[in-house]
Amino acid sequence: MDLYFKETGKDNSETIIFLHPEGTACWMWDNQLNVFNDYHCIVLDLPCHGKSVEVKPFSIKSSADMIIDIIKNKAKNGKAHLVGISLGAQIILQILSSTPEVVDHVLISGTLVRNLQPTETFSNLLNYLIEVYLPDKNKNIRIMSYVRSYNIPKNLRNKFKESTYVIDTDSLDRIIRENMLFKMPSDLDKVNVPVLVMTGQKDFKIIKESAVNLLDVLPNSKGTMAMKAGHLWNIENPELFNNVLRCWLNDENLPKGVELLGF
Repeated sequence: MDLYFKETGKDNSETIIFLHPEGTACWMWDNQLNVFNDYHCIVLDLPCHGKSVEVKPFSIKSSADMIIDIIKNKAKNGKAHLVGISLGAQIILQILSSTPEVVDHVLISGTLVRNLQPTETFSNLLNYLIEVYLPDKNKNIRIMSYVRSYNIPKNLRNKFKESTYVIDTDSLDRIIRENMLFKMPSDLDKVNVPVLVMTGQKDFKIIKESAVNLLDVLPNSKGTMAMKAGHLWNIENPELFNNVLRCWLNDENLPKGVELLGF
């Protein structure tokens, strides 16, 4: 079974592909599709998510390979701008590592990367948290805790719930482990693609530390923080996200509302 994707603006000359975070689906990018109508846009549901829920098993590497195939077959001139948050951003890093020639500009945000093998203590803790979470994943109290944490607007909460419901527990186990244990891909230091590495100001500490690590490795990268924003800031503050993305794609100065990363 192939990945579900949809396209807008097929007559435009440049392609943007948007990759959603774990546990959501391509509805995450509705506020971007409405604005970037001067681009050929592709949004998709990652394996084991949304309308791609039967594309199994999940791995970041196989997801990257599927998206590379979409770029080669669907993107204008076989090349695309890539935009991703969290799990989507990790997949973009994997694409940059293996096939940077299909990528034009990149915006990634909320990207967790690890430079070292996880300790036994961390592995045991992760196993415990997954064991506790999976049986309760569809309970309203659990879902609403994520809604509050990510500041998901009311009009999107039902879509978030639906996205949670459709992922089976075995797939979610794999997704969480792939996300939490993702290591810095090889050869990123040789990638000259322009990469904007972002976090939300309210993002998790480990995400901000990962951003600094990425800036140290990616030779043509810039790091900025979306002020007063959290992990899923493309839905929390879509106007700012869209302004940042358009400036980045046009090689312009970034707008007010973001600050250079510095910890």
